[in-house]
Amino acid sequence: MKTHLIPALLLALSAALPATSEAWWNAEWTQRTRITLNTTDQGLATQEAASAVPVAVRLHSGNFDFASAKEDGSDLRVLAADDKTPLKFSLERFDSVNELAVLWVQLPSVLPGSDKNQFYVYAGNSKVAAGEASPAGGFDAALVSAFHFSDITKPGADHLGSPGREAGLVVVEPNGLLAASLKLEGRAVQLPVADKPLLDAAQLSLSVWVKLDDVASAKLLQWGGLQIAVQAGQLRASVGGSELRGGELTVGRWTQLGLRVGAGKAALLLDGAVVADAAASALPSLGSTLSLGDGARGLADELQISASARSNAWLAISAGAQGAQGKLLSAQREDAAAAEGESHGYMGILIKNLTADAWVVIVICGLMLLIAIWISVAKGLLMGRIDQANRAFLKRFRDATDNLLHLEQGGAHAESPLFRLYQAGVRELAKRKAGQDGAAPLSGASMDAVKASVDADYVRENARLNGGMVMLTIAISGGPFLGLLGTVVGVMITFAAIAQAGDVNVNAIAPGIASALLATVAGLGVAIPSLFSYNYLASRIKNTSSDMQIFIDEFITRAAELYGAR
Repeated sequence: MKTHLIPALLLALSAALPATSEAWWNAEWTQRTRITLNTTDQGLATQEAASAVPVAVRLHSGNFDFASAKEDGSDLRVLAADDKTPLKFSLERFDSVNELAVLWVQLPSVLPGSDKNQFYVYAGNSKVAAGEASPAGGFDAALVSAFHFSDITKPGADHLGSPGREAGLVVVEPNGLLAASLKLEGRAVQLPVADKPLLDAAQLSLSVWVKLDDVASAKLLQWGGLQIAVQAGQLRASVGGSELRGGELTVGRWTQLGLRVGAGKAALLLDGAVVADAAASALPSLGSTLSLGDGARGLADELQISASARSNAWLAISAGAQGAQGKLLSAQREDAAAAEGESHGYMGILIKNLTADAWVVIVICGLMLLIAIWISVAKGLLMGRIDQANRAFLKRFRDATDNLLHLEQGGAHAESPLFRLYQAGVRELAKRKAGQDGAAPLSGASMDAVKASVDADYVRENARLNGGMVMLTIAISGGPFLGLLGTVVGVMITFAAIAQAGDVNVNAIAPGIASALLATVAGLGVAIPSLFSYNYLASRIKNTSSDMQIFIDEFITRAAELYGAR
């Protein structure tokens, strides 16, 4: 095979690869995590758009590289789906030692029925000074108070309050819903909350997460004329003189409770869905202290109060983003090097999620494919030259009469196996002085010896024709098994990483498994063209081998007629 064919092959292979894009907000940030909100039926289905929604993003070792980020998270930046627009966010927790973080991101808009609601969390810029952070603002202006219960100042305690406020020390559970959670021990916890913005707006949206050890009876929340309670597992609420009942609480399960008042109506919500509503003439008197957890035992977290009647979609998305087992949010880690080679469509997702073992298998399969292509092209060209040379020599041989032993003169047939077999026969006849003046006719034993010598050369010619074909058989049989090995190991690694990270949603599993299957595709991509090529070349070699056998018989017969004993 000529050397100029190698660049042509490499050019053809590179042309077959997908086009690449190089979208990256800032080269000084070396990693990013892509967050996707799926509002289709496969995630959390919504029927209307929601604006200014705060979503809680959990970062862990499975979707974020804490080793490359600043210890205090000061290099975190959040960008919208266009990879250009900065989004407001705030950190609730950033623990680089245990590799856990929670940040609140305010999304300008979340579209319904879409899996393209995306944004990016960037990190990995060592040039950012310690303590230098992006302007905070994970919530909109309608938020009155948000209690995260995560600002731990000493073991077992948390300073509570909205910006500019503090309350007394209370007992917290370090590992709660998002980060730390408030422990409910039967006594009411008093929280300071300003009610003036709510009364001025005459609207209210309130939500709190609870995980109860007992659902027999408890006043979960009491704030002036507002109350949310549980009685025999059933959720109850009162707004002034309006009573609402609906929904059931389950022991030991995180559940979001919500209350919305505005436009003459009050609604009770459970996990973002309305379970009861009633007419409410006005927002009742509230006071400046909210009581939480009177008679309840368990955990409470993420109490948010807004001076706005949030829409159903807003409340559903907010609840889905905070829930630990929700299908709304998925996170996938990326880095700058991978993004430079990111391809359009699904192939880019597969390539970005390939594990090291899958890459090894794919590289080996690629080398096997190049070898198979090399052998197929070289052998195909060789068989073409052999066929042409055989036809030319066979015509001269059959046209010869008394000069049968002198066909080497007047023609070059170096590519012809038939010509080389002819040369082997002529050499044996020359040893026995066949055709020379005064030479005795050859006996039957002599002709058998000549045929045996030509047969030996036939075996060597046959081996030459089949040279390299074993590499095609290796590609055919070994490629699929090698690809299967890469897939099995890749799936094992994917499940091990998911088990370690604790992220069990399908969006975390699917990319890794799909990428692992790419190794099997690579193995089949080697085996299938190699199989076609092998069968084609084997048939041509078989035909040439048959021609050689026929020629040997024809040559020996003519030699016996001319030089054998009568």
